[in-house]
Amino acid sequence: MAEPDNNSENRQRGYEDSDVSIGRLVAFAAGVVGLVVLGVLGSAVVFRFFVRHQPLGPPASPFENVRTLPPSPRLQTNAPLDLKEYLAGEDKTLDSYGWVDQKAGIVRIPIDRAITLLLQKGLPIRGSSPAKGQVNTKGVAPAPVTARMESKGAR
Repeated sequence: MAEPDNNSENRQRGYEDSDVSIGRLVAFAAGVVGLVVLGVLGSAVVFRFFVRHQPLGPPASPFENVRTLPPSPRLQTNAPLDLKEYLAGEDKTLDSYGWVDQKAGIVRIPIDRAITLLLQKGLPIRGSSPAKGQVNTKGVAPAPVTARMESKGAR
């Protein structure tokens, strides 16, 4: 079976007219325009309905602060500033003298002073018995062995 060769006619016209229907293209465009118009009209009807049945009251004035704050806890609005203030307070606590519990006689000393005292006296120990020949009544660990040997050799 031989198929007719329509390509020669299409080549002469410069376009193909068998696949595109102008009527369908116009109908599609009219349908899109109609849907847009219906959407706009429907939105206007719904807007007017809500304006009548749910009035919002007078518009808010930018000069009045009538909005109440929510209950605590509130969100941070400036976290870097809050962190800076917190760290400054912690540094002040670490670098100052003060009472921790005045009734119990517990005090706070600066961190540098605490390090110096710790190096001088050693770490505190829990009720373990002292080594032979050492009397430990203060509850403080003895100085390191190397430091004691050096001090004996210097005598």
